[in-house]
Amino acid sequence: MVTTSHPQAYPPASHKFWGSLCLSWYTLSQEAPGKDRVERGRVRPLILRTWRLESVCYPTTRMSRQNLLDLLPSELEDLAESLGVPRYRGRQIASWLYGKGATDIEAMSDLPRDFRAILADRATVAVPEIERRTPSQDGSQKLVLRLEDGARIQSVLMPDADRLTLCVSTQVGCGFACAFCLTGTMGLERNVTAGEIVGQVLAARAGLEPGARITHIVYMGMGEPLANYAATVKSLRLLTDPKAFGFSPRRITVSTVGLVSGIERLAKENLKVNLAISLHATNNEIRDRIMPVNKGFAIEELLEACRRFPVAFRQRITFEYVLLEGVNDSPEDSRRLVRLLKGIRAKINLIPFNDWEGSGFQRPALHRIMGFQELLLEHGIRATVRWSKGEDIGAACGQLKETVEV
Repeated sequence: MVTTSHPQAYPPASHKFWGSLCLSWYTLSQEAPGKDRVERGRVRPLILRTWRLESVCYPTTRMSRQNLLDLLPSELEDLAESLGVPRYRGRQIASWLYGKGATDIEAMSDLPRDFRAILADRATVAVPEIERRTPSQDGSQKLVLRLEDGARIQSVLMPDADRLTLCVSTQVGCGFACAFCLTGTMGLERNVTAGEIVGQVLAARAGLEPGARITHIVYMGMGEPLANYAATVKSLRLLTDPKAFGFSPRRITVSTVGLVSGIERLAKENLKVNLAISLHATNNEIRDRIMPVNKGFAIEELLEACRRFPVAFRQRITFEYVLLEGVNDSPEDSRRLVRLLKGIRAKINLIPFNDWEGSGFQRPALHRIMGFQELLLEHGIRATVRWSKGEDIGAACGQLKETVEV
């Protein structure tokens, strides 16, 4: 499925080399008869016949610096070797970045001074800046993070007994326009890099109280993780690599609106992380209306992909279900959900709708919420009502939105 709603998220190719900046774009060399002409740089599917790549290079003083947070420990070793020092220097860099949270290359004191100077000229440690930290009455914190280009994303720290979960964003905005989600009203500005994803972990960790530590990570912030597939997967490898962050895969959950192709690819990565599906409806008619992605991947196709997804012993696929009054909260919806999940090792998180201005939806009454859960439990389905944390600060599920400056 090709999403064309937000073409600004897919700019013309730009390549930076040492000594020059090369800008590339595509122009149309032949058009389909009877169609309007296509302007340079604008893609209109079904009109194009042949495109020609054109480039122009401008001199620059230096190449852009590499963000070290984008590199796996093995790639840091490769970088060290390419700069003329032994590979173990790359392991030392990894220890500084992930173990000690260093952001200044000059502070990496066990690296030779000359190497630090060369490394600082070629690379940087770009941790997102926490521009604003908003505490909730329930102990949660919403972090507004500013990226190097001025774009803003949000992360949320959520304490729960002996757990501290960080919810991270994978895109600036979101292009899937789920009707009940405030983030979807932003549109998609751009993808977030792997370094910017793990940078959220470093930024949040640096502000913790002494002795506190992040125990779990959920990819449930702004954006669709599987629509930013390469960066999501690389960030997962960084988070689970023992030489980097060293998180257990069982403590990481990736949530998706239901991109079947992405789920199938993720199943082959051997990452062993948890999978969560934003389902929110029990038939295609309702899901088409509240989740446009369903028009590309229907419920039946999505659930078949879930049945094929490898689930470790004692693990289950989580199905997220936002309860919307008069839309998807009837007893018949609950019974259909039981039938849909047959044969899947599943658990359901029922999320009472978190209101935002102009949404057009309402949270069901408490007795309807509990009645929905009771029907699931009666049929042997694990179902938990999740009262979202951070609702009073606009940090609850479906409430994340931030002004973008790029």
